[in-house]
Amino acid sequence: MSSPTFRLYNTLTHDTEPVEPIEEEHLRFYSCGPTVYTYAHIGNFRSFLTADLIRRTAEALGWTVTNVSNITDVGHLTQDDLVDPGGEDKMQQALEREGERFANIYDLARHYTDAFLEDWRALNLREPEVQPRATEHVTDQLEAVIELVEKDHAYTTDQGVYFRVESAEDYGHLSGNTEAQQLQATERDTVEDPDKRDPRDFALWKHDPDHLMHWHSPWGWGYPGWHIECSVMGMRYLGDRFDLHTGGEDLIFPHHECEIAQNQSLAGHRVVNTWVHTRFLQVEGEKMSKSAGNFYTVRDLINPDSSRDSDHVPAPIRQRGGVDPLALRYTLMQGQYRKPFNFTLDTLRTAARHVRRYREAAERVDEALEADVDGPDPLGPELGDIYERTLAAMCDDLNTPAATAAALEGVTAIENMDSLSGAAAHSARFWLDQTNALLGIVEPEHDREAAAPDADDHVLPADHFDASVDELLEERETARAEGEYARADAIRDTLEALGIEVMDRPDGTEWRRKNEL
Repeated sequence: MSSPTFRLYNTLTHDTEPVEPIEEEHLRFYSCGPTVYTYAHIGNFRSFLTADLIRRTAEALGWTVTNVSNITDVGHLTQDDLVDPGGEDKMQQALEREGERFANIYDLARHYTDAFLEDWRALNLREPEVQPRATEHVTDQLEAVIELVEKDHAYTTDQGVYFRVESAEDYGHLSGNTEAQQLQATERDTVEDPDKRDPRDFALWKHDPDHLMHWHSPWGWGYPGWHIECSVMGMRYLGDRFDLHTGGEDLIFPHHECEIAQNQSLAGHRVVNTWVHTRFLQVEGEKMSKSAGNFYTVRDLINPDSSRDSDHVPAPIRQRGGVDPLALRYTLMQGQYRKPFNFTLDTLRTAARHVRRYREAAERVDEALEADVDGPDPLGPELGDIYERTLAAMCDDLNTPAATAAALEGVTAIENMDSLSGAAAHSARFWLDQTNALLGIVEPEHDREAAAPDADDHVLPADHFDASVDELLEERETARAEGEYARADAIRDTLEALGIEVMDRPDGTEWRRKNEL
């Protein structure tokens, strides 16, 4: 049987289209990752799960996949629904709230990055090929901003560098927002720059020498805008033409609209072919919010004892010590990604029962493999047909409700067997492995205990840290002596990201930790 055609809904064209990789059978895509100022909630992970399922479906078709998923650890401001957001940087605000827990803002970023990766693995999400951090690519961002200024797509003021929206063709096409609607996203009370030429223009670089994370630029000390980060990291690792870009529907405007404007202004052509967005998640029929008491992080549900504030977690979950992470993954898959999904305890309980059935079926199959009893294999053809229907559902715009329903028929087929011959057990194990590779709901693919970082161990030993800094400084001096100034600047940016201030003096280079200032 020939492979089904993989189709996804493209927000840009408002149509469900075949996924046709630019490079034959090699899917290259970018996924917007988290801003690491707190623990990620289940709505965030519903979007990350969409990207994971795209990867798994493509790999099931025999394709190679290159996925880049970023870590935003600077520049994401609190009023992020505005074209040019204002307010505090979310990272800086978090440090003000939790200052006693962390030595500096870089320490906070590392802690929440580690926590995010732990939750990622717990939910059986596959690792992206590249997971870049914004603070590691400031030089790249500065180069992009300089290029946009040189191409007259951006201009400078005393307060920052702004992208000139008027210069971008089709701005608003992704979201469908008219110019009037775009202007509405600028009308809130924010600190306004009187030298901005158009209210819709958004910051590429912000002047702020007092910001806790800042870098030197041709326009003085400051930090990058949020939108430029993803444009730069996407094209850095995927080139100036790639297949897909994913994210939550809240990112369509302004973040992804601004990203498209930057990309096309830098490349001179369309960069991303397909934009895939995951719809919002509700909890028990209401918008998820802390004030409503229904705001759940992943760790709230899978390990409430580790949560600093687990009183809002439903009592049955607290009493059981948390839910199976695969049950949480299964629950989030019960709604197709581009339809609103209502997360309920009933759905979670049902998912937990289904995951238990998979686990029990796998245990029975493995026992039969050890026994290896002679006999016929009535399961092979039936399970093969079930897998084909499961894959066809996933290729149909990630129809996860249909896919999980089809796959559950395979569990029932195994359960209905009075006994399993060795041949039947081999077919069943092959089907379980195939289904797990496609859906990720049968068995964990990560050794969580081995992979999970210690949440409290987020500072390198001083002697190890100092030696690493000295090695980087030596490498920087070598680069400068050889005239490789771009590499020297990149090393300095890395040190800045580690919370190190580098001081070049006539008699040599010195360094110190920023929290020692």
